Amino acid sequence: MAKDKKKKEDEKPKKNDFKSFLKKRAPIYLALVAMLVVFVIPEMTKGTLEKSLPELSAENQRVADILMDYDGPNNDGLTVLEALENKINEEYPDEKIFDHRKTVVDLTVTNVSSEEYRVIFNFISHKGEMNYDWNVNASSEEITSNNSESKYIVDLVKYYD
Repeated sequence: MAKDKKKKEDEKPKKNDFKSFLKKRAPIYLALVAMLVVFVIPEMTKGTLEKSLPELSAENQRVADILMDYDGPNNDGLTVLEALENKINEEYPDEKIFDHRKTVVDLTVTNVSSEEYRVIFNFISHKGEMNYDWNVNASSEEITSNNSESKYIVDLVKYYD
């Protein structure tokens, strides 16, 4: 008789603890996944100016990095790249302009002399364009502006608190 009782207990389907655990908490997990998809993923894939810059050769990239990483004489605060991105975001405040299909970011680096390079940054969007023109000395890392817009950016970086 004791053996029959054991057999009957063995024949009963065992309750799956994991399945019941998931059933109780499924709405919570679904809400967490939905929040991840709605809030986190768009922020991670958000376009920036740095991601929009074209790829350059090693020497030209070094010159572009000198310009874009320039942060004034006291080496703290705003960089040229951040100033450009802020200026573009001021012009297009409510748009994800770097993700827009008609947005074109062009960065051209040409050698003027042995250590002097000309860097032209063009930002073209569906509403207009912005053009910046600098000369960069690769050895001394001195930056000079060739137009008023680029001078404004360099002055903003130099005198930023």
